[in-house]
Amino acid sequence: MPQLDTSETALPFPILIGDIGGTNARFSIIPDATSEQVHFPNVRTADFDTIDEAIRASILGKSALKPRSAILAVAGPISDDEIPLTNCDWVVKPKTMIEQLGFEDVLVVNDFEAQALAIADLADEYRERLGTASDDMIASRVVLGPGTGLGVGGLVHARGAWIPVPGEGGHVDLGPRTERDLEIFPHLETIEGRISAEQILCGRGIVNLYRAICTADGIAPVYVDPADVTSHALAGTDKVAVETIALFSTYLGRVAGDMAMIFMARGGVFLSGGISQKILPALRWPAFRAGFEDKAPHSALLATIPTYVVTHPLAALAGLSSFARKPESFGVSTDGRRWRI
Repeated sequence: MPQLDTSETALPFPILIGDIGGTNARFSIIPDATSEQVHFPNVRTADFDTIDEAIRASILGKSALKPRSAILAVAGPISDDEIPLTNCDWVVKPKTMIEQLGFEDVLVVNDFEAQALAIADLADEYRERLGTASDDMIASRVVLGPGTGLGVGGLVHARGAWIPVPGEGGHVDLGPRTERDLEIFPHLETIEGRISAEQILCGRGIVNLYRAICTADGIAPVYVDPADVTSHALAGTDKVAVETIALFSTYLGRVAGDMAMIFMARGGVFLSGGISQKILPALRWPAFRAGFEDKAPHSALLATIPTYVVTHPLAALAGLSSFARKPESFGVSTDGRRWRI
């Protein structure tokens, strides 16, 4: 089968790869196409004024390997030479990195492109199946990641290559369907008059949903931290917390099912990020798959699509590593996102 012509895509080794989050940044250096990558301790973004300072002190100053290029995954759109991050004060300036850090080549991609790259070839040990549907089709896939927000990425298979599709799917509308939903939704905090999926399916969204349930039932809320709601739900020690996480799972299933239909993701839907791993016991409850499959007239189709929780601790770096080593296997667009000497 012919593959995409990516002869101009390969970056020179050694390659620094980085997953830049709001709180932590994770880095590795790949010496060459076949060697094990060298991992570094997580970097707290609050400890450094700039990403350049963090790379200089925590990576370049700690390694004998001097990377010639860098691939960085960041949250947010990439549309200029200066790329502000969504949840921290860092600004990625590739031209400055080339001038001051010694890189020859810098590529910046969306964080959920990196997550999508990771699910192209994810080993069974790094995923847990939800429900009974199981298939290893070479077909389009979707990844959703409830965390600080709700990230969504697609992965299309065409011309012998995996093509990641970034987007802002977490901001689609999410509305009520059941009588219970209609009791709760009027009390959810909105953004400019609407409720997006991200208003519920993220860390702060768990608290938003919990408070709305309390208000609907005339109960004073007790918890202000999503971790408290989650822990009491999984322990079964608070019925409002249990309902909160059950509904969270239902709504996540609905949105995951929507994305599965949009991408015709017969290759599977993958849930990434810390929240998915933390509430894995709840996602095993029937609520998630019920919400996922409840898509008449296409419920039978959804029942055949597998769903997984990604359990890889460094999934984004794994995705970047796969691309760095075998760029010919991926159709990653570099237009407007790559800077070279």
